[in-house]
Amino acid sequence: MWKCEQVVGAGLDVEEASALYRASTLAERRPVDDVERFTQMLAGANLVVTARTEDGRLIGIARSMTDGAYATYLSDLAVDVAFQGQGVGRELVRVTREAAPRAKLILLSAPGAVDYYPHIGFSRHDSAWTLPGLGT
Repeated sequence: MWKCEQVVGAGLDVEEASALYRASTLAERRPVDDVERFTQMLAGANLVVTARTEDGRLIGIARSMTDGAYATYLSDLAVDVAFQGQGVGRELVRVTREAAPRAKLILLSAPGAVDYYPHIGFSRHDSAWTLPGLGT
C-alpha cells in the first residue's frame, strides 16, 4: 500500500527524487543529472505531492506551480514503473487538485502518456505552445 501527501519540494532528498525520475522514465526528459538545476526545480515548485509506500519508499511525485485560484501547471507526474497501473498517478492528481480546487489543472504530456490522461478525466487542448529556455 502507499500514501500521498503534500510536501515542501525543497525538503525532498535530491538523490531519492532523481532515482524516482529514472525509475519512472521521466529522467529521459528532465535534467536530473544536472544536480544544481534539478535541486532548483524541486525547490521552486510551490505544490509538490509525493506517494510513498508504507516503508517510506518514494514511488511517485506530482510537481506543480499554482496561483491557487486560476491555474495549476502540473509540470511533472512521475510514478515508478513498478507501481504504474495501480492508481498512484490518479491519486497524485487528486491530491494536487484538492490543494487548489478552483484552479484549472494544466499539463504537457510526455508522448508515451497521451492516452493516459483522458483516462483520468483530462481533456485534450490543441492550442498549447512552448518556448525553450535560454541556454538549454
